[in-house]
Amino acid sequence: MDLSGASAVVTGAASGLGAAVASALAECGVEVLGIDLPASIEGAGSPSAGIRFCAADVTDEAQLQTAFDARDPAAPLRLVVNCAGIAPARRILSSRGVHELELFRRVIDINLTGTFNVLRLGSAIMAEMPPIDEDGQRGLVVNTASIAAFEGQVGQAAYAASKGGVAALTIAAARDLAQSGIRVNTIAPGIVETPLFAGIAPEAAAALAGSVPFPARLAAPAEFAKLVLMIAEHDYLNGETIRMDGALRMSPR
Repeated sequence: MDLSGASAVVTGAASGLGAAVASALAECGVEVLGIDLPASIEGAGSPSAGIRFCAADVTDEAQLQTAFDARDPAAPLRLVVNCAGIAPARRILSSRGVHELELFRRVIDINLTGTFNVLRLGSAIMAEMPPIDEDGQRGLVVNTASIAAFEGQVGQAAYAASKGGVAALTIAAARDLAQSGIRVNTIAPGIVETPLFAGIAPEAAAALAGSVPFPARLAAPAEFAKLVLMIAEHDYLNGETIRMDGALRMSPR
């Protein structure tokens, strides 16, 4: 899919994976609308050229629709990338007591329902765009799952359930949107060096990196962004959840 002259919407764009994707797309000449929470956008500073931020909660239909409406109408929407998410750790039973039901609901709401909310509103816009090739392709949605969808660790019940839902959503959404010429794929990253790891002790970070078979290091956000671009370029890739993990299979702890 040729993204020249196109626009893209990236959620969670103020930091981590979303910021890397937004930057990579902007460098390719794509007009990027980055969606994130107000506090996250304030902490991100001034965006790079080609990126414009819009504050919205992905779980809020009205806020999200307003954000989509703020995109540049002159550049057709061809790509939506879901990177917004949270990853609290809590065991089902622990010294804290029983896992809070409200916390479980919040994780599902943001990671799974929020992903679907972005996907449905974004695809509605892309479906109105003229096709860009002889196959009738109109756009692409890339979601973010996690290898926790397949090997959730201790304390990841809510997170694993939410990301497993994103993985399961992929093929169903791809089949639903095939009639509109919209592809849907998901990336399931392993351990990525995002701001989440900034406070981890060096020895702990080294242990995490050493657990990856090859290359024995943490993934870089730029590598996630590169995979998004590769998926966009590969027009026959559809309905797939792609692991980006250096062959890592997570242990229980």
